[in-house]
Amino acid sequence: MRSFVVSRASCAVVAHELDLGRRLAAFNEGEDAARLAKNRNVLAALLEAVLGALFLEHGFAAIEEAVVDAFSERIEYGLTTHVDHKTELQEALARRGKQVAYAVLDAAGPAHERHFTCAAIVDGEQLGVGEGRSKKAAEQEAAKHALAHLAS
Repeated sequence: MRSFVVSRASCAVVAHELDLGRRLAAFNEGEDAARLAKNRNVLAALLEAVLGALFLEHGFAAIEEAVVDAFSERIEYGLTTHVDHKTELQEALARRGKQVAYAVLDAAGPAHERHFTCAAIVDGEQLGVGEGRSKKAAEQEAAKHALAHLAS
């Protein structure tokens, strides 16, 4: 749950909701600034930097309520939706005395806009394939499909 709420994806969503990208772009003009202000990794890093600065300047007690409020939708989503298929698959396989390995099948696109295809492999058999904008996202999708395969 914690890893989902503080993940790069969640931080990027919260940064977007707080309109930090527009605020960042206001400091610089040009195409590069506009592109960076929309980049998920930049937004997540920007939010982390802002929270770190606020923590250092004011302490946790002073910012706790605002942080929890900013992440409340992500927390609620994490509480009501299954978000970690890789852990669930690993635990299911461990009960059977097996392990999963992930392999990158394809990586396409420029470095700043990669698209990955990964496979979940158990005992040499490809149980699931997933795609995503990061290896982690593609592995999560592959694990989801592998879980469905195991359930059938």
